[in-house]
Amino acid sequence: MAKSSTPRSSSRIALWLLLIIAAAIAAALYAYRAPIGGYADVGTSYAARVACSCRFVAGRTMEDCEKDKLGGMELVTLSDDVEAKSVTARFPLVTSNTATFREGYGCVLEKWEG
Repeated sequence: MAKSSTPRSSSRIALWLLLIIAAAIAAALYAYRAPIGGYADVGTSYAARVACSCRFVAGRTMEDCEKDKLGGMELVTLSDDVEAKSVTARFPLVTSNTATFREGYGCVLEKWEG
């Protein structure tokens, strides 16, 4: 007679599968950290520069400037500092970049460190 699986053994199997999937995702992120970081740096730099120009050259609201982000940039968040006339773009847990409006030059990115 075949033994049926108990709810306890089913939950253990599910837990192990979840741990294996989490470990595989972590390994993939670690293996591709350089390209992910590079794309995140370029994406946040682009977003900060475009949003800064939108906000402080064109005079649009930050909410309106959010519409200018390209497809695939949903994880990039934007915040402005009106006093400093700058916009910072962040990619969670990876990088952030800031562009500042300078009279006569427009919006200029801060130097990259890295």
